[in-house]
Amino acid sequence: MTEDVIPKPIDKIAQPMQRFIQQEKSGGLLLGISVIIALVFANTGLSNGYHHFLEQTFGFQWKEDVFFDFSIHHWINDGLMSIFFFVVGLELKREIIGGELSNPRKALLPIVAAVGGMVMPALIFLLLNPSGEMHKGWGIPMATDIAFALGVLFLLGKKIPLSLKVFLTALAIVDDLGAVLVIAFFYTSNIEIVYLAIGLLILALMYLGNKLGVRSIFFFAFLGICGVWTCFIISGVHATIAAVLAAFTIPADVKIKENLFITKISSYLERFKNLDPTENTPTLTNDQLHVLEKINEVTLAATPPLQRLEHSMHPIVTFVIIPIFAIANAGVSLDIDFDNLFNTNVALGVAAGLLIGKVLGVVGFTAIFIKLKIAQLPNGMNIRNLLGLGFLASIGFTMSLFVTSLAFTHEEYQTQAKIGIFAASLIGGIIGYIILNKNSKTTQSDE
Repeated sequence: MTEDVIPKPIDKIAQPMQRFIQQEKSGGLLLGISVIIALVFANTGLSNGYHHFLEQTFGFQWKEDVFFDFSIHHWINDGLMSIFFFVVGLELKREIIGGELSNPRKALLPIVAAVGGMVMPALIFLLLNPSGEMHKGWGIPMATDIAFALGVLFLLGKKIPLSLKVFLTALAIVDDLGAVLVIAFFYTSNIEIVYLAIGLLILALMYLGNKLGVRSIFFFAFLGICGVWTCFIISGVHATIAAVLAAFTIPADVKIKENLFITKISSYLERFKNLDPTENTPTLTNDQLHVLEKINEVTLAATPPLQRLEHSMHPIVTFVIIPIFAIANAGVSLDIDFDNLFNTNVALGVAAGLLIGKVLGVVGFTAIFIKLKIAQLPNGMNIRNLLGLGFLASIGFTMSLFVTSLAFTHEEYQTQAKIGIFAASLIGGIIGYIILNKNSKTTQSDE
């Protein structure tokens, strides 16, 4: 008797990797490892080679002209991170159309918490850095790192109610949208109107293709990369904005509805079952191949291109792009001169903005809306675990580092901001974990 599934030697390697990738805390764990690697590179004999490698430039040459002659560090921040922001855009559109942000009543409280968690950190930073180049960093403590925050939350496992995970995810998605808007309006300068207009025209063409029923991923990828991304980066508008706008043009509807899909799949499976099987050969008959092709076509027609792209790209972003970004941007020398570290209020502003501002904003704004009876906490949530979520929201790692690279050209300010990010994220993550873990034990004992 033969088994239906034939195990292969490679499965012994692939299956543990697949299980690791499918765990939601894995992204945060890998991000943490990447930070450690970057710190090792920056604080050992590898430091010179590490920085020299990131400063290497390459571009495209046509005759005697060189285009897009950027450093590797620039390519990572403007190229790879555009893919990250593209997936953020896909998630935003999905949540707005059919997710937690599609129901105004359910979405109100996470939106309020996210807005509070952006406003308060920016105000605290500006109070400490009211003038000079330093004040440009006000956007740094506004961001929440969803991978790290959810990673800490999932370490608590089933002790945490699902409503907390949903609330934090919705909060972080709104937070990402806020970060995108801040980058678009406040960290973009010297705009070339002609190229921006061409980029917007191509974006309109992508939107038109969506409305006409185009479902080709190649169509949207070609216009998005070669058209919108290229024109935006030449225009001076940050490339990540192009990625988010392009994501919003990806179709989110299906060609065939669920009932028709079930009918067609059932029919094809029955046809496949009734075909003469191949005996003693690993290959299929032409008729079997034809039926499988039809099943694949129907499955694609029943899957929104937006979700298909998000599902396929999410592991690439989580396990390739974000770790590379962290390795390239988290390499800060820990040989700290504390006099230089605090010769401005950048580090203090970032740390206080994240650690105090996020908590005050998330918890304070939410509490006000609950007190006014405009909204109510989801089932399973209380003020104590909301406080824990507030501290987890102070983990601003990935997006905060990204905004740092846009806000400051002065290396000393960048280093100060990164130290503030590291300190606040570490302390906030630990405090949030302790509060939520203690709260879950208290809840279980009460039961």
